[in-house]
Parts: sequence; C-alpha cells; structure tokens
Amino acid sequence: MFLSVFDLFKIGIGPSSSHTVGPMVAAARFIETLTGRSVFDAVQSVRCSLHGSLAWTGKGHASDRAVILGLAGARPDSIDPDDAFKLVHQIDAELEIPLGGTRRIPFHRDDHLIFDFGPPLPGHANGMIFAAFDGNGDMLAEQTFYSIGGGFVATAEELDNKTGAGSLPQSEVPYPFNSAKEMLAMGATSGLTIADMKLANECAVRERGEVIEGLDRLWKVMRTCITRGLGQDGRLPGGLDVKRRAKAILQELEKNRQSNRRFDHDIMDWISLYAIAVNEENAAGGTVVTAPTNGAAGIIPATLRYYEAFIPEANQDGIRTFLLAASAIGGIIKHNASISGAEVGCQGEVGSASAMAAAGLAAALGATNMQVENAAEIALEHHLGMTCDPIGGLVQIPCIERNAMGAVKAVNACSLAMKGDGTHFVPLDAAIKTMKKTGDDMRSEYKETSQGGLAVNVVEC
Repeated sequence: MFLSVFDLFKIGIGPSSSHTVGPMVAAARFIETLTGRSVFDAVQSVRCSLHGSLAWTGKGHASDRAVILGLAGARPDSIDPDDAFKLVHQIDAELEIPLGGTRRIPFHRDDHLIFDFGPPLPGHANGMIFAAFDGNGDMLAEQTFYSIGGGFVATAEELDNKTGAGSLPQSEVPYPFNSAKEMLAMGATSGLTIADMKLANECAVRERGEVIEGLDRLWKVMRTCITRGLGQDGRLPGGLDVKRRAKAILQELEKNRQSNRRFDHDIMDWISLYAIAVNEENAAGGTVVTAPTNGAAGIIPATLRYYEAFIPEANQDGIRTFLLAASAIGGIIKHNASISGAEVGCQGEVGSASAMAAAGLAAALGATNMQVENAAEIALEHHLGMTCDPIGGLVQIPCIERNAMGAVKAVNACSLAMKGDGTHFVPLDAAIKTMKKTGDDMRSEYKETSQGGLAVNVVEC
C-alpha cells in the first residue's frame, strides 16, 4: 500500500507511538467492530490482554492508560493530554468506563486489563487481544491487533496481506517506488525531485491544497512542541526522577550568546536542545508528532528547526520539501524493514528518523536525488545495531539523548552527502536490508522489553 506523509507523521500523545498511540487506536477500532456487528448495546464488560513488548514495558509506556482512553472513545490526534489524565483518573475512581464515550459499563483495570508476560503473539512483538461480553459473561466479540510501530495498527489478516496501513494500492499512484533504487530511477526518468514525486503521489489521494495545509499543520505542531518543551522544568513522570534539562540548556546558550562567548560547535548544542525539548514533552505525555515514532519524535523537528533558524535561505516551501522527502525515505524503510523498536531495536526508530531527517534537510537545501539518498544512507548506516533498552520501560534514558545524537548525525550526514556528487559505495537499500537482518538476529532482550542492556546494567550497578 502507498504510505502517505500523513501515515508516517501522525499527531498523537506521548510517550510511545507503538505502546501508547497504537493501543489507543486499536481500542477505538475494537469499539467500531462492536458497532459494526450490532452488539455494542449488549456489551456489559470488556477485556484487553497485552502481550510481548506491550506487556514487558507497557506500564512504563502508559499502554494501560492508552487502552482505557481508546475504549472510552478518545483519539490520540485530538485529545488534550491534560484531559487524558483526568479521564483515566475518573474511570479508575468510579470503576466505570464510558464505552465509546457513551454507555457506562463496569471497568476495573486489574480485572479487565491484563499484562500477559508469556510468549508474544505470533504476528508481532506488540500484540493485544480485545474481547467483549454480555451480562451473562458470554463472549460477543474478540479481536487481535498488533501495534507495528509509528502508531500503525493491524489485525492478523491485515498483517498477512500488508494492508494495515496506507491510503491506496501502490499501483494507483504516479510514482509507485518501493525501494530507493526505484525512487532514483523514477526521478531520473521524470526529471522530478524526490519531494516532487512524493507530492504527486499525495495528490492522488488528496487535493493539493489539503496536502499543503496538512504539511503546514504538522510543522506547526512540531514547532509548538519544541517551544513548550523549552519552557518547562521539573521532573518527568515514571519514577526515575529524571530532571528536565531543555530550559536550563536554553538559558545557558542564551547567556553565551549575549556575552559573545560562542564556539563553532555551539550549533550542535542548539540542535540537541530542540530534540531534547521534544522528547521531554513526549516522555511527559504531551502532544507530539510521530516522526516516524514517538520514541524518535525529536529528530526531525530538531533538524527542521535548525534549518529554519540557521539557514538564511530557509522558507516554508523548504519545510514542505523537507517533510515530503523525509516521508519518502521513511516509507521505503517501513516497507522493506521496520520502524518499530520492539521489532528491530532502536536502529529502527532513531536510525530511521535520522535517515529521514538527513534526506529531508538535503532536499530542502537543494541537493540532487542521489545526494538525498546518500544522506539517508549515511545516517542509517551509522545507527545499525542500536538496541532498544529503555531503563524502567520509560522513554527517557537513553531515549531522550539518543534523539539529540540522531539529530546531530542527520545534519552531519546531510553535509557529508552534499560535499560529494551523490555516488557512494553502500546503497540505501543495502543499509535498510542490513537493518532488517540485524533486527531479526537481535535477541528479544534488546528490543524494547527492558530485559537487557542499559535497562538492567544500570540497575545492577
């Protein structure tokens, strides 16, 4: 299926696209299933079991809260984070849930929300089973969903048919590239840039004005997230007692600027600052854009903010070009590998986001298609093998700093690619294939289960 820029970049709430946004979407889809089967009015209880990575790190990623919100009719792209906390607190206090936002039925999370630490479900590391029952305890409906990264959700059938995401069959868009090789060939034949081809594909789904408006809204939400993150202090929730740093870093950088105490490497601090601001907001459950995931949500906004603030020729068209080119790369990675930390480790999240950001920045700066592809390859190559080992199952350590490093790497990769003519030894497709194989070989302890790496060694120390 054709992956739209709006499939890869989705507005949601933190702290995780696969563990928060995905389960919320799945719960809402289950409610739609009940309505479609005309059994909604007969439902007197619902149950959800979380499996695999959703069980092991679900509490740290607020998967339980997300399921409750989805069953209560909330949507990740529209609910206010403050309202989300209040609604869950009310449901826990009253032991009732407004099913689909309407009918109130009994609900106690200890009985109706199960963290199953047994073997994961067969389709994906992030599996969940929803069931609904009538007043006699008879099952009315049961459905299995998989949260496959970036807020994407698929049933077992959709997973098998690869129809869980996407707006159109790939054959119905004018430039149906499934690989970087095909993308470059189509660009050479058509004479179009990667961003132009991606825009043409988007316009097969939506009116051009709607696409432009949507791109502008994405950047507005990203930029607002940066601004909010820069103004907050205090401690992040979850129990690790992690102190927010963005506001203090900003104050230090501003102080250096006013005193003319500047270094050439200060630019890296600004890029890191923007990424940290976003990911602290994400860790606090704020509104972010999956880019392509919540765990890696700071890299693309940070790189875009660098473009806007430090490139004299920056303009709105450049921002749109950035997002279009980045989403083209992200679609190729998702189609041929994964953007899920639970499936391939952090190389699939931070690595993919860094590759997308490098490509987007290169495109915005007027790079050739070959240079754009090269920038993406450089960034992805130097994240290969990165594990996903969040301490305490929280998207805080090492995730926040990894976004800062991923954004800096993206700018570096773009710069290296644009210093050349686009020819290079390792194709992007080879790097993507390597990431997939590395993820397949990676032990489950290092794939968002918090059972290996920093997640255990810091605690043991």
